[in-house]
Amino acid sequence: MKVLGIYGSPRKGGNTDQLLDKALEGARSAGAEIRTVYVRDLKMCGCIECGGCDKTGKCVVEDDMQTVYPLLEEADVIFLASPIFFYSVTAQVKALIDRAQADWAKNQLDRSSEEKMLKRGRGYLISAGATRGKNLFEGAQMVARYFFDALNMSYEGGIFFRSIEKRTAVRDNPDTLREAFNLGIKAVAS
Repeated sequence: MKVLGIYGSPRKGGNTDQLLDKALEGARSAGAEIRTVYVRDLKMCGCIECGGCDKTGKCVVEDDMQTVYPLLEEADVIFLASPIFFYSVTAQVKALIDRAQADWAKNQLDRSSEEKMLKRGRGYLISAGATRGKNLFEGAQMVARYFFDALNMSYEGGIFFRSIEKRTAVRDNPDTLREAFNLGIKAVAS
């Protein structure tokens, strides 16, 4: 089983990085092959809505996203990790998600309507936010749901932590790290 971890925080080593590290550790312990993408290190732009992918299913923009497309296509499970910025994912993650338009176009071109109904994998969101707002994760979950749908994957939920801001907040709370590790095991075992 191939598992892809997408690190979406602009802050290296922050809370969502630590949570994703643990989830991937859990997945690896269950026998998964692990790949990673650090969105903060990619040199890429957002979708330019040129329509280039509509006929071919391939993005025409030549940048680092071209190295990400094969990883998205090969993954059986994807963990998307992002802190909450204004009740959604980070701008870096959103740019990657918008570029998944090419994957959506490819799926529309490649599959019959019957095949479109079958999901090829599962996606999970790992997120932490500084506030306690009741709707803190709703925007990010909606974005994640449609990202995974564009990849023809089912959205399986994830783990979400409120009142997490200090860089050491997750490390200081072993229960959060244990929950992330267990999510990794569960995702591979499902």
